This record gives sequence, structure tokens and C-alpha cells, in this order.
Amino acid sequence: MAQLGQINIIGKGIVIRGSLSGGGDLVIEGRVEGQIALKNHLTIEATGKVEADIRVEELTINGEASGNIDASSKVAINSSAKVSGDVKATRVVIEDGAVFNGSIEMDVKLPDDL
Repeated sequence: MAQLGQINIIGKGIVIRGSLSGGGDLVIEGRVEGQIALKNHLTIEATGKVEADIRVEELTINGEASGNIDASSKVAINSSAKVSGDVKATRVVIEDGAVFNGSIEMDVKLPDDL
């Protein structure tokens, strides 16, 4: 896994099976199977394929993701993405052209005085 500043990269030829956790940003260009739990931002690039339950602050998907997603902030499913699984997040963006199979639960936090 290469590291550029605070961004960690799992390259195109890498396959990881198991649990990933940490506090930095992560970019996946290869394949990950298992579970992912990050405190920051995860990006699945167009070459990336993830078969895992994902818990992150923010997620951007350009490649393939299969599994349940729980993001405390935002999930962006871009036009090149293929996603299968349930998504729970405060904000969800799905671009035209993306493939999505699953359900979406938007957990919106409202002020107490409403």
C-alpha cells in the first residue's frame, strides 16, 4: 500500500482479503474482500472492486462495490459505478448512468427545536 501524504492507495494489482481499518483516507484501485472501517474518506476508483461491508465518514464510488454501506456523512455513486447493497448515509448522490441495486436510508439529523 503506497502512501501519498495522508492518502493511502491499494494499487491495481493488489488483492486484500480480511478487515481494513484506520484513520486516514484510502483509495482502492485493486480488489478488497471482507470489511472496511475508516474514520475518513474512501474512494473506490474505476479499476477498484470491493466486496465488503463498508463503514466510513465519506465514500466516493467510481468502480464496483458489493455489500452494505454505512457512511456518517456522504456517499457519492458516480456515473461509472456499479453498486449492490444497502446504503445508509446523511447525504447520497447517484449520478446518471450509475448502476445501483439496493435500498437507501438517509439518516438526517434535525435540530432539537423543530
